[in-house]
Amino acid sequence: MAKRQLAGHLLVECLIEQGVTHAFGVPGESFLAVLDGFHAYKDQIEFVINRQEGGAANMAEAAGKLSARPGICFVTRGPGATNASIGVHTAFQDSTPMILFVGDVGSDFRDREAFQELDYNTFFGPNTKGMAKRVERIDDANRIPEYVARAFALAMNGRPGPVVLVLPEDMLRQEVEVNPLPKVFPTQAHCDPQSLLAFTHMLKAAQRPLVIAGGGGWTVESAKALEAFASAWHLPVGCAFRFQDTFDNYSALYAGDVGIGINPKLAQRIQLSDLIIAIGPRLGEMTTNGYTLLKAPKPDQTLVHFHASAEELGRVYQADLSFNTTMNAAALALKALPAPSPEEIVWRAWTDAIHGEYLDNLKPQVLPGTVDMAQVIKMVSEKLPPDAVLSNGAGNFSSWLHRFHRYHGLSKGFKTQLAPTSGAMGYGVPAGIAANIFSKRVSFTIAGDGDFLMTGQELATAVQQGAKTIVLLLNNGLYGTIRMHQEREYPTHVSGSTLKNPDFVKLAQAYGYVGVRMSKTEEFEALFMDALAREQGTLIEVMLDPDVITTRVSLSQITASSLAK
Repeated sequence: MAKRQLAGHLLVECLIEQGVTHAFGVPGESFLAVLDGFHAYKDQIEFVINRQEGGAANMAEAAGKLSARPGICFVTRGPGATNASIGVHTAFQDSTPMILFVGDVGSDFRDREAFQELDYNTFFGPNTKGMAKRVERIDDANRIPEYVARAFALAMNGRPGPVVLVLPEDMLRQEVEVNPLPKVFPTQAHCDPQSLLAFTHMLKAAQRPLVIAGGGGWTVESAKALEAFASAWHLPVGCAFRFQDTFDNYSALYAGDVGIGINPKLAQRIQLSDLIIAIGPRLGEMTTNGYTLLKAPKPDQTLVHFHASAEELGRVYQADLSFNTTMNAAALALKALPAPSPEEIVWRAWTDAIHGEYLDNLKPQVLPGTVDMAQVIKMVSEKLPPDAVLSNGAGNFSSWLHRFHRYHGLSKGFKTQLAPTSGAMGYGVPAGIAANIFSKRVSFTIAGDGDFLMTGQELATAVQQGAKTIVLLLNNGLYGTIRMHQEREYPTHVSGSTLKNPDFVKLAQAYGYVGVRMSKTEEFEALFMDALAREQGTLIEVMLDPDVITTRVSLSQITASSLAK
């Protein structure tokens, strides 16, 4: 029998029923009744207090990636919602389940442009170009269980993504007698047997097949099944942009990451392939290198596309064969295919050569300066435990991690990469903090100086929560990606890309982290080992030569090349 309680308390009870242990947010007067509910159920669920709604939304998105269930974020109306929109957009483009709860003006003030009032349907725009899968407003407190359960289903089913639920302040203060609905689980969409048979014939007819795996919806079980399928058919597997932990990077079948800064030899292999098997990714601009590796709308290669969203299939690329299927169902169906005979695998040398080229790509170029970032990342990879979570925001600094770190893969039991395919700066620091709060695992973040300054205040959240992360901050005094493009397009015309930075060591210490600085490669190992050993979070500032702008060429080389044209 349902007990009589505030609607705000019922909402929290519904989250607990869905298995939620942490909600992230910035408090607001519009959802005080929910905050009181978190107090009432504090032994079962924790409200993590953030310093800015963008950080809160990024933390919720990271929790969604790690758990494959919706990450939860609470913000207040107007500015709270607009600040949180960056995390919602990341969840949309990254296909991450997430629910944003927005405390709103009371029903009696609605549609008067009341204080901080906003039309959330218009702002979050649920469509294929928007930020949310759906936006709904709960006007009847008795229907809270219905709306919450539906939001969980919408966020997880099909292509995972964010849902926005708007909560009028007066609705949350109503008293209700209603029970939460049972825990919601995602529905599995299975592969058509006849299409699987057609796929088998296409694969056996191929000479140069290549798998690109990624996107949302992967689980440990599906990642293991993918590896079993690839092993049975000796297929090379590349991972879509910022989904590098979808496949074990230590596997002899691993081809490398298919994204920004792609190994040029892998890019050539993709273009030479006669069968691309895309399992999960949208095949967006970053993964296809501006739609050049695969020509839109009809690639030169035969394309087989597995995706959870019917709306995505055929939207950009006309595949030769499409499967509207979830990743669990797709990977398990592929694993169950009858294994080929050894003589049918005519591409064995092709696969081995691609993996060899991946290993060659781990050998760094000689670049200027006293810090060898390739060697730094090599030490990170060697010293971190296999289940450590690595996070980054957006910027050229992330390419060091993408190229030189080897992810153990989801098949080993843990998701280990948190990175925004949306290209959102400021993602890495809050995502790393959320990972440590949510999973208690070692959390390592690589950030740029401009990237860090967007959400660095969330170190205060980490300290308050007793969380520990290790932040490797690359300080070159630049918005590096912009300067790189500036030198390519308008060489020597520097404008808007130089930074005057604070003392990051003192800033970290002010928040309660240990702050240290290095300017030589040989200084890193001891600093990193100390950071791993201490219970307190650590920021390691790397004084990076501004000329070291990419993993392959220096900024001065880019400028000289541009001037020579």
